[in-house]
Amino acid sequence: MKNRALIAYASRCGSTGGVADSIGQVLHGTGASIDVRVVGNVNDLGPYQTVIVGSAIRMGKWLPEAVEFVKKHRDALGQLHTAYFVVCLTMKDDTAENRSKVLAYLDPVRKEAPHIQPVDIGLFPGAVDFGKLSFVSKSILKAKGVAEGDFRNWTSIRTWAAGIRPALLGM
Repeated sequence: MKNRALIAYASRCGSTGGVADSIGQVLHGTGASIDVRVVGNVNDLGPYQTVIVGSAIRMGKWLPEAVEFVKKHRDALGQLHTAYFVVCLTMKDDTAENRSKVLAYLDPVRKEAPHIQPVDIGLFPGAVDFGKLSFVSKSILKAKGVAEGDFRNWTSIRTWAAGIRPALLGM
């Protein structure tokens, strides 16, 4: 039976969707059936053997819809091959301190589903497009000195996806 995997993500401005698509492209190359969907468009995990859940970070937290997805599907996720990924500008500088900080953003997710032991957790920088942000969000980021740009490291994303492939898909 062909392994079927879902990559479910929550995004505000599209950066996380691009990361999810890239992960899906790597896993698709294995011959597995891969679906990439926004978490709000997923109702049933029954068809899947593998689920990767990812979210952008806002105000130091996974987006609420991603946390709700894990909460809603926690029983099923606990029985499937599962991985998480986080898209966060903090990871623009990939240091041990920043990794620790970003991993802590998953604490509410772990609290909702402590029995889920993800195969791995990918930590990636995102992108900032001031044209896609509200005036308030743009003002906050500019006040913090955040520069506009695409900081996603596609090589790192693809390497992570290839590295977790054997554990998730058995390939």
